[in-house]
Amino acid sequence: MKSLSRKQRINSISADDVPRVIKMALEDRTSFELIEMQFQLKPDDVVLFMRQHLSKPSFMRWRQRAHERGHLKNPKKKGLVSERFKSQNQRVDGSIKENRRGWK
Repeated sequence: MKSLSRKQRINSISADDVPRVIKMALEDRTSFELIEMQFQLKPDDVVLFMRQHLSKPSFMRWRQRAHERGHLKNPKKKGLVSERFKSQNQRVDGSIKENRRGWK
């Protein structure tokens, strides 16, 4: 099977998925590998996609942050075993511990 070009991969994203891709790219915890698995966009494709869909100042801030915090977008570098966040107040069964003062 012939692989798609960069422009074809970017143009294959539906209008409904554009905000999802942008949100995933902006999140530090979401790796480029997860974006590639879900939307078939390689890291270079994500950069071009963000350049097309963000204003220039927003893109420049995101690019600088992604460069400075690149270890957060790469699961091998951040040494993360699980992508799921778990609060210290959360029990093994998923319920939340009650506050001592009775507040919820």
